[in-house]
Amino acid sequence: MVAAAGASTQNRSDRRAQDRLEDVQRKEGEALIRLADAAMAGHASSDFSIGWRNDFFKAQIGTFVPFTVTIDRSSLTAAHALMYVRAARRDSGARANEAAGRFPFDIVFPVALSAPAGQPVRITRGFAVAPGDYDVYVALRERPADPLNSDRRLKGAVLKQPLTVPDFWTGELATSTVMLADRIDEVAPVSGDDVLERPYVIGTSEIHPATTASFGRNRELIVVFLIYNPAVAPDGNFDIEVNYHLFRRDGAAPAERDGESHPPARPGERYVTRTPPQHFKPSVMGASFDPVTGPILAGQGILLSSFQDGDYRLGITVTDVTSRHSLTRDVTFSVAGS
Repeated sequence: MVAAAGASTQNRSDRRAQDRLEDVQRKEGEALIRLADAAMAGHASSDFSIGWRNDFFKAQIGTFVPFTVTIDRSSLTAAHALMYVRAARRDSGARANEAAGRFPFDIVFPVALSAPAGQPVRITRGFAVAPGDYDVYVALRERPADPLNSDRRLKGAVLKQPLTVPDFWTGELATSTVMLADRIDEVAPVSGDDVLERPYVIGTSEIHPATTASFGRNRELIVVFLIYNPAVAPDGNFDIEVNYHLFRRDGAAPAERDGESHPPARPGERYVTRTPPQHFKPSVMGASFDPVTGPILAGQGILLSSFQDGDYRLGITVTDVTSRHSLTRDVTFSVAGS
């Protein structure tokens, strides 16, 4: 009887602790959402700054936006936080839904605030929305080590990021953002909500975006991007050619002569070299590749050991041989020291 009474008392105590924890967590979420609401109303308040960078991919529906936020670790006092991401349309027709608390995307993530010594905290996530103009709000608020026993003030901040999201579903030749990467790993595919937390996994490849566009000569420049919507002939054939031309910033560069066998250098540039063109067709991609649903993962790895210090531009031309349509993309970087 005594044991039964003790168990009942323990159960009631456990329930009270669980109820208190759930109440604390609810209040944490409400405080986080109030930060975003205040920013939407033009009354943003932040204890630290949040940096932002993003890319654009074609999604199964709409456009996928992988992004990374950065925070100076020295400005934080906790090891963990909650991060709330909200995408709000900028057109007036969406205001009724937003007034009712319905947004094209909003979600709360628990995040760790760890970083290597001397580097900022980097948090990478992603979301999918329809093409259009948005304001993205990222609210972040520290969490105490013990949620049931904290009397210190928790720091918080909110970022408002305007974003114009492109449409990859027009059927026209297109590419994702051209990215500089530190490395690309072979991984198992991800699905469901895991995509939001590992947004740079493309099939069985995971892209690790470079944290800077400045590289030493002991590095390899890794450029990667996705090609969408190749024209497919009635027999199922497609043919994409990609050319890469390298230019160096040089204020003393002479004007180029007519008839050069490469795209012209821009004012203040000097042509350096090109890499062998890439071809993507069924014989290269394999019989299982579907050009209608599967993106073409393209890119280059260029050793920088022979490069002079300076600023460079890699000009990329993507040509659909079947449709005879082409487009150009640029990525800039600098080389400094070893």
